[in-house]
Amino acid sequence: MAGQKFQYDESGGTFYYFVLSFLALVLIPTTIYYWPRKKKEDLGKQKDECQCPDCLKKKIILANAEPYRTLKSLAIKLAIVLGWALLLFLTYRVSQFDYEMASFDPFEILNVPPTATQAEIKKAYYKLSKVLHPDKETGDEKSFMMLSKAYQALTDDVAKENYEKYGNPDGPGAMSFGIALPSWIVEKENSVWVLGLYGLVFMVAMPSAVGVWWYRSIRFSGDKVLLDTTQMYFYFIHKTPHMLLKRALMVLAASLEFDKRHNSQVVERQSDNDEVPALIRQLPNLNEKCKEHPLCRMYSIKARAILHAHLSRIPLNPDTLERDRQFIVKKCPYLVQEMVSCVHQLVMMAYARRVPRLPSIETIENCMKMSPIIIQGLWEFKSPLLQLPHLTEDHLYFMNKKRHVKNLQQFAQLKPEESRMLLKNLTDFEYENIMRVLGKMPLIDFSIRCEVIDDENTNVVTAGAIVTVTVTLERKDMRTLFGDTKVPEKQGIKDEANEEAAPGDEDETAAAAAAAAAVPVKKASAWAKPRKGGKGKGGKKPANNQKKKTQPKPAAVAATVSTTTTTNTTDEQTAANSDAESEAGEQHSDVESAAGSGSEDEDKQNKNNSSLDDDDDEEWERLQAKLNKRERLEGKSRMSHTVHCPFFPEEKQEYWWTYICDRKSRTLLTAPYHVTNLVEKEEIQLKFTAPRWPGVYTFTVCLRSDSYLGMDQQQELKLDVQKAPAPPTDHPQWDLSESEPEHNDQQENLSDYTTDTSDEEDSD
Repeated sequence: MAGQKFQYDESGGTFYYFVLSFLALVLIPTTIYYWPRKKKEDLGKQKDECQCPDCLKKKIILANAEPYRTLKSLAIKLAIVLGWALLLFLTYRVSQFDYEMASFDPFEILNVPPTATQAEIKKAYYKLSKVLHPDKETGDEKSFMMLSKAYQALTDDVAKENYEKYGNPDGPGAMSFGIALPSWIVEKENSVWVLGLYGLVFMVAMPSAVGVWWYRSIRFSGDKVLLDTTQMYFYFIHKTPHMLLKRALMVLAASLEFDKRHNSQVVERQSDNDEVPALIRQLPNLNEKCKEHPLCRMYSIKARAILHAHLSRIPLNPDTLERDRQFIVKKCPYLVQEMVSCVHQLVMMAYARRVPRLPSIETIENCMKMSPIIIQGLWEFKSPLLQLPHLTEDHLYFMNKKRHVKNLQQFAQLKPEESRMLLKNLTDFEYENIMRVLGKMPLIDFSIRCEVIDDENTNVVTAGAIVTVTVTLERKDMRTLFGDTKVPEKQGIKDEANEEAAPGDEDETAAAAAAAAAVPVKKASAWAKPRKGGKGKGGKKPANNQKKKTQPKPAAVAATVSTTTTTNTTDEQTAANSDAESEAGEQHSDVESAAGSGSEDEDKQNKNNSSLDDDDDEEWERLQAKLNKRERLEGKSRMSHTVHCPFFPEEKQEYWWTYICDRKSRTLLTAPYHVTNLVEKEEIQLKFTAPRWPGVYTFTVCLRSDSYLGMDQQQELKLDVQKAPAPPTDHPQWDLSESEPEHNDQQENLSDYTTDTSDEEDSD
């Protein structure tokens, strides 16, 4: 190997091999992924789509969203075709090289018969050399080289023998190494141009491209939001810990994505000086005279006015403000998600005592409310029925005269003849379109299960333990409710005013039953008795007072959020979970029935717990398998179901937020988990730290939609937090018999290495 030399390609044949391989490596996957394909139109899907005027207008907007789509498709096709043409040309050239080397025939090259004599061969060689010599005008260096080899193969004995044996006058081919670049690259006269090209590519073009990419990417967060916008969100949320919805809209409209100085896509027109003030006069409670920066900036006031007009469904000039509305509304979902993330981070910083003020739960919920109202183009106080096509305020006015329908679920549960009677002012086509859209809207079965994974008894919550709440979401279409009046109504998220009212309806009873099933071991009277005796005040009031004192402390309720994970469930896992819940329910009933029986009941409970050890081990193994599966997931899909949103200028997928909060202390306990892949069924785990003091606590598990109004749900989660057990000082496994110490002493004397002493003892 030391004597081998690398040479540049003199003939240029090897260079064609290199270019051919590189071009094929790039061209084949490029053709597969980038060749424009015409989408097949599904007639059945078109029939299921909404045919209201607003949805038809949205289809036109989406079709015109890419004006250069046809030109771009044509350019891609042309580039791919040219690439394949170049590939075919290079393939032909390479095949020619191989043919010339494989078809080496000296008699054919010299144009003499195989029976020619040496004189005839010499005469033919001299005749052709006068024509093909490079010094002649008709000369060809390559042909002359082949002529010389042919003459040598027929006249020289060694060359003739090599040709007869190996088909080559030079003998057997030896392994050679070369650089697949033409030799003109290292020629002296071309050195300046080659070095200039290298310097231009590697010292100018590549650093410039990396610098431009870095400058553009460093200004944005992972959710396509400007970092300056995120900083502004932190400032206003910290300044206003209890932020109302209109205040949140003001902050959203002040996002720097709507400022031309930070976003070159923003269009400012001369007509804005006339149209924006006219629009502001139509909008009440816009608060355009606010003096806070940047809320008082002109771009912020314009964006705020357009958002208010969008929520009020006020028609705008299609050539000016309507385009601005589409641009602003299109960016709002990303901005709202960033604002929710900022609130959560401030909550965690307040728990860690890094910021003085703790944002309330109303702040983050008002931020979440902005997403569905912007996507549907409705204020939060409007009826959710206005999300359906063709329905207006006048239709709802006449509907409420006959029957008061508050939400979409109540309307879906009406009998067909009754719902048609309420909408008798609409045509049959409009009524069928309404029911088609309503039937595709989501109906979520929302259930929770609570456990402490790290403890031996997963059903008992002790002070300071990590509580894992598994939220199960199962999506169905609303059409499953058509005419079915037996399905109970989903419990919506209540406001603070409704929480003060006395609970007495059926929904709260169902939620309490579900919460009790989620926490099987519940001993409210058991933990209250020793606390009553310890205080020495008697009665139940001291226990209630103690609970009131401990609950309003957010730092005691939750110190931090551990993790949130999600996974798609299988039938086996669902069956295992249902079995575990049924076993836990049986244990819960046994504990309640044996609350005042004394030591005999405690023995029964211990027996029940010991009989469930094997089941707990199996449950633990299944849980570990689930966790390992989640760790292997690198990401999650963002495809679920398409939202009916004619006033949103893009296709929107159904997303959800789920989180746990404490309504009494108005604090957030877990990070809001953004569910983006709920197709049929999904499981989410929310983790938080249990309160530090024993007692009965009531938390709320919430589910919010970021696309629809009136789809929010909540369930009460009651935790019976017990005193943490003392660290064990004695255990049966730690007991040693009389013979074991001697054996252990011998084992302790043994070393990892063999010594003389140990050999002697073995021989004895």
